[in-house]
Amino acid sequence: MPTPANPLAALLAEKGVLLADGAMGTSLFALGLEPGQAPELWNERHPELVVKLHRDFIQAGADIILTNSFGGTHHRLKLHHAQERVHGINKIAAEIARSVADEADRTIIVAGSVGPTGEPLMPTGALAYEDTVSAFVEQIEGLQAGGVDIVWIETMSSPHEIRAAAEAAVKVGLPYIYTASFHVGGRTMAGLHPEDIHGIAADIGEGPLAVGANCGTGPADTLASLLFMTEANPSAAVAVKSNCGIPEAHDGQLHYPSTPRLMADYASLARDAGARIIGGCCGTSCDHLAAMRQALDDYRLGPRPTLEAIIERIGPLSSPGK
Repeated sequence: MPTPANPLAALLAEKGVLLADGAMGTSLFALGLEPGQAPELWNERHPELVVKLHRDFIQAGADIILTNSFGGTHHRLKLHHAQERVHGINKIAAEIARSVADEADRTIIVAGSVGPTGEPLMPTGALAYEDTVSAFVEQIEGLQAGGVDIVWIETMSSPHEIRAAAEAAVKVGLPYIYTASFHVGGRTMAGLHPEDIHGIAADIGEGPLAVGANCGTGPADTLASLLFMTEANPSAAVAVKSNCGIPEAHDGQLHYPSTPRLMADYASLARDAGARIIGGCCGTSCDHLAAMRQALDDYRLGPRPTLEAIIERIGPLSSPGK
């Protein structure tokens, strides 16, 4: 008997292009999360607000929602004295998202968000590769227990850490996606170039369901990275989740410059450039996401954009050098 397709792969085959959700962290700040607090602890303290955010993203048109578990390894949770509760915190993050997805009137994919540990790996730092894998296994086991469909490895810089997280996902028995954050001269902090994203974990398990870019310095830069990724491997499923630009502080609050209309243009250009999964990161509200949904629903095939066309429609690159 053939193995059933993963729900994400099945939905991608059905719809062609999927809309991922918006910003978790900055949206929770808008709901009252204080600077220095761990968003992951709100799964226990304010589950009703996490539920509201997931529901609002689905109402805005998201096909994929990410769990509130970005900093869910014990390395990150120990900063908040919660390192002994890794499994439980990740499990409830997944349970919350799963419950909201299951009440929707259409298929919603629940992706388990896995961010970097925050600790540099050997030889640059002191964290051994095997210990990194173990930390991610601990987190992903909690996400699996809560009912996620896939592991969404995000905002990575180091190819070694991407591999560690991918290996952990396979050890737990879940398919995975990974994205990196490109910003310093068009590369990650560890020097990874977008065109090299595809081969990082191709030999781990059955390979990733998708690869891509998230966060970064803004939509123009993310689209520039996307051009490199889809040119390097036109047949690969590529995911982009750009932030809404570089924020500025006003009256003690961070304000992101990208408007819903600009993010709608970003979504259309991302599709023209070959992205199969399109969403938003920091600063992306439900208003932004709804505009992106409309843009994808109204989409008409356009030419593959050039970097010059991206700059003309979206604005200049924040981090030249691509």
